[in-house]
Amino acid sequence: MNVMGVVGSTRDSNVSGVHKLVSTVLENTGVDYDLVSLKGKQIIGCTSCLGCVKDNVCKVKDDMVELREQIVKADAYVIGAPNFYSTLNATTHAFMERWYQFRHQTADILWGKLAVSVGIGGLDAQPVVDQMDKFFMYNFIEPVAHVTGQGAAACFTCGYGETCQVGVPVALYGPDVKITEDIIPDVAKQPDVMQSAIDAGKLLGNRLKNGHDRREVTQRMQQKMMEAFKRAT
Repeated sequence: MNVMGVVGSTRDSNVSGVHKLVSTVLENTGVDYDLVSLKGKQIIGCTSCLGCVKDNVCKVKDDMVELREQIVKADAYVIGAPNFYSTLNATTHAFMERWYQFRHQTADILWGKLAVSVGIGGLDAQPVVDQMDKFFMYNFIEPVAHVTGQGAAACFTCGYGETCQVGVPVALYGPDVKITEDIIPDVAKQPDVMQSAIDAGKLLGNRLKNGHDRREVTQRMQQKMMEAFKRAT
């Protein structure tokens, strides 16, 4: 069994809440894993060229090419991203868009696999995991757990956080906020969040090691997608 972890944050690993949570989930699966950071990678979104229709291989030549084999070989995924404008940041969104290449001609390349969605937000991380789950659903991948935490919005370090009236520090602490180290959010200091990452890793590992049936998962996710389509019409 192998789990592919993906850190969609473009921050350095030592200050990235996404990196901390994705790593914690992976370390608690009890199975082999690989961790990939999208920081510095050149990945554009899907161009809808349809070049992948015949063979389910994307024809855009960028850093996604080297990641494709890992995606295909993995039995499960732990993918994390920060909240940018109430959705995935652009790098992670582009990465997930390119999974369109796996869906043609009833290809079951990713069907029935498992995942954990990880989100970080300065105020709200839920939109991240909600969007991630949609990408998983389209590929009939089951998210077995969500991990969300509050990260340090850029407003804390931009230099204007104490005076900007539309910034996160003022929104959280009021107009007289003084930014000190102890008020800057850090998932490592959020015990409930870290425990949820540990629990998610253990759950994912247990599911993989105890008779994971991709066919059964596929059928369940297909039904979920059909129900979502019906609600949208």
